[in-house]
Amino acid sequence: MIDRPGQEAIPREGLLWMYERMSLIREFEERLKWLVETGVPAGPVHYCTGQEAVAVGVCAALEAGDWIASTHRGHGHCIAKGADVRRMMAELYGKSSGTNRGKGGSMHITDASLGMLGVNPIVGMGVTHAVGAGLSSKVRQSKQVAAAFFGDGASSQGAVHEAMNLAAIWKLPVVFVCENNGYADATPVEYAVAVNNIADRAAAYNMPGLSVDGQDVLAVWSAADAAVRHARAGEGPSLVECKTYRYYGHHQGDDPHRYRTVEEENAARERDCIQRLRRWATTKKLISADELDAIETKNRALLDDAVRFAEQSPLPDPSELLTDVYVAEP
Repeated sequence: MIDRPGQEAIPREGLLWMYERMSLIREFEERLKWLVETGVPAGPVHYCTGQEAVAVGVCAALEAGDWIASTHRGHGHCIAKGADVRRMMAELYGKSSGTNRGKGGSMHITDASLGMLGVNPIVGMGVTHAVGAGLSSKVRQSKQVAAAFFGDGASSQGAVHEAMNLAAIWKLPVVFVCENNGYADATPVEYAVAVNNIADRAAAYNMPGLSVDGQDVLAVWSAADAAVRHARAGEGPSLVECKTYRYYGHHQGDDPHRYRTVEEENAARERDCIQRLRRWATTKKLISADELDAIETKNRALLDDAVRFAEQSPLPDPSELLTDVYVAEP
């Protein structure tokens, strides 16, 4: 069993970073939603609004040299790992200044220099990349840890279970992070998953498993920190299930009211992860409301700048069409 440190172990600077990152993710997603709805051709978009605590809590437990592998709903993971929101926005605009030089769009954002192995549009496949990174760490004895994000729908994908089995056999430094937002597209998790908690499946692979409140960033950090330390010590992988909620549909064109109620959505919003951290930190007098307001003002300005940067950046030259498509043979 892995130990879980108390929430009091987070320093004030860490709390400020958590609030800043969650606020920035929320601002990015809400601004992007407005842009898409007013006609910006950003391609397929899957908003992670409401799930910010999972990305931030996990990345708060990682070191700069560690890796993450993401999902089709990956903007929050990118920002939590330190990706530049200007380059991310430019990528969504298809501009040459984007993270993938305008070639990838929302579901391929990557920045290997930050340990961001990539947003992956194929359900569950980012998990296999994280296991590969974990194997690299073990072979090189670098002590790096890989965190693999995946959803409740992906938790039943065969490749995810193969990856968990392999990581367990070889005791790889991987943290499997299931973002259980209750729905695989429109399919409720209660209908599609046979166990009460997805974390219970960890027992099948002889690895620690823990289910936490994904709307509590401190609870996510506590579980992730324990799992990361477990992995870095050479003890192998863990499975952390974070029970969270996406506020909008599966993608920008999906109407979630076809499969869930307004009452359910309102109840989820009452447990908003950003507001919960705000209430907790101000009640404990660890951070003032004015400081948090200043963070939100700064993040709105950052997104103003990101949109200007994206709009003013050039489109890729047509000659770029066939560059970096195939690996050059020696």
